[in-house]
Amino acid sequence: MCKYKDTDLGIKKLDFKVKRGAMAAYLTDGREIIVPVSMFPEIKRLSRKEREDWMIMDDQYFSFENLSHIFSVKDLLKV
Repeated sequence: MCKYKDTDLGIKKLDFKVKRGAMAAYLTDGREIIVPVSMFPEIKRLSRKEREDWMIMDDQYFSFENLSHIFSVKDLLKV
């Protein structure tokens, strides 16, 4: 897991229905962060249906069936 300000962080779930143009990430420490999808042009180009086909790898990374790019928890937090 990622050490960020002395807290172990991982990703449990993604949600694109929380707010139009935004993505929510539920972290393993119980926090929820909401970021604009525009921060991730590759994700923004995906259709709504394609955005629902996400996968989390080792609690630290996430990607989508139709993307070759892998994102990390650090990308969400802009560490």
